[in-house]
Parts: sequence; structure tokens; C-alpha cells
Amino acid sequence: MSVLSLAFLLTFLAGLATGIGSLLAFFAKTTNTKFLSFSLGLSAGVMIYVSMIDIFFKAKDALTDALGETEGYWVTVLGFFAGMVLIALIDNLIPKYSNPHEVKKVEDMDKPKSAVNDPDLMKMGVFTALAIGIHNFPEGIATFVSTLQDPAIGVAIAIAVAIHNIPEGIAVSVPVYYATGSKKKAFRLSFLSGLSEPIGAIVAYLILMPFLNDMVFGIIFSMVAGIMIFISIDELIPAAKKYDETHLSIYGIMTGMAVMALSLLLIS
Repeated sequence: MSVLSLAFLLTFLAGLATGIGSLLAFFAKTTNTKFLSFSLGLSAGVMIYVSMIDIFFKAKDALTDALGETEGYWVTVLGFFAGMVLIALIDNLIPKYSNPHEVKKVEDMDKPKSAVNDPDLMKMGVFTALAIGIHNFPEGIATFVSTLQDPAIGVAIAIAVAIHNIPEGIAVSVPVYYATGSKKKAFRLSFLSGLSEPIGAIVAYLILMPFLNDMVFGIIFSMVAGIMIFISIDELIPAAKKYDETHLSIYGIMTGMAVMALSLLLIS
């Protein structure tokens, strides 16, 4: 398989994880909060470690080769914070009542009869799906570009993104199922929200690929590092803590960092 095909495949699979979250909501009787807490923490650990130890410095190397030591370092740092600002702006554009990061549980699927055909709940589900779609778009670009640069890093990011997409699938499914009583509609909307990630990869391929030199790559990669750090601090760690109040999320973060560190050592 070519690196390009792998980049598209990983981005598509990461996006599909929202559908997995939806299926869990339908077929599991209870939420394994300890597992989710550990997994989300692990995802955050992977993202934080790979962003700060690998992606940032690969961006710096590319930009210093293109612009010189001082200017390249400045552009790397600016790109890093620009990635944070971009994802923060996207978050601020999302209506608060349709926050896709609100913790939902499988048990919430036990809907009261009065909730069926509730237009407010349906609106919440649709807006949550739209919010996740908008939010996942830059994640698709990040996974795609990272895989093109280093397939091992791309795999790690895709797994981390997929893990954090699972609770988002539950967040879409719960209000839609409440409102419609239809598992098919809830799954369909959840699945569609995840497709924004492969769409992000397609946009990156069509628009960015023709211009992908050291400078463009360095800027994109530095922004990817900022995006990953913001997602970890703003979404993954708080969600992990909400699913379980113990130290499981911290253990997950430590495990994610250790796994990523070992992976980088083995492939270096």
C-alpha cells in the first residue's frame, strides 16, 4: 500500500470511530467509564508526547532549512500557536447547548416516552453532529499530513483521534435517539459527522499537496502540533476526568506517553 493510500485509509478509519460510539450506545447496556477514562487519557498522552517531542521539531527542522535558524524557529512557534487559535475559534463558533464534548453515557439511551418527537432534542443532536463535523475537519488534515510525513506518527495520531471520536458518537446518538426513537437515524447522523475527517484529507490533498514544500509542510506541521495540544488539554483530559473521578485518566496519559516514546525509539 502506498503512503498516500495509507493516509486516506487512516483518516477514514479515525472518522468512522464516531459510528463505533453510536453502536456502543445501542448495544452496550452500561458505559464502561473506567475504560473510557483510561482510553481518553491514553489518547491525550499520545497526542501531547508526539506533538511536543516529534511533530514540533520536525516542523522546526523543515522551516529552519527553508528560512534559516532564527526565522524558521520563530515561524514554527507562531504556527504552533496559530493552530491553537484556529481550533479555539472553531470551538467558540459552536453553540454551547450543542457542545460535542459533553459527556454522555449509554444509560442515557433509556429515553422517556415524552422525549420522542421533541424538536429541541432533535435540534441538539443535529447541531452536535454539525459541531463535531466542523471540529473534526482539521483533525482529518492533521492525520493525513502526519501520515504523509511519517506513517508511524500518522498511525499513532489516527488511533488517538479515533479513541476520542467514540464518546463524540455517543454524544450525537443520545439526543437524536431521544427525539426520534430511531436507532437508524441516530447512527446515520453520527456516522455522517465523522466523515468530515476524510473530507479534510481530500481537501488537504487537492489544495495543499501541489504546494507541499519544506516551508508549507513546516507551517502545517507546527499548526498540527498546536491543534493536537489544544484538543488534549481542552477536550480529552477533562472528558477523561468526568468519566472517572479517580487517577485512571492520569495513568492513561502516562501510558500513552510511554507507548509513544517507545514507538519513536523503536522506529528511530
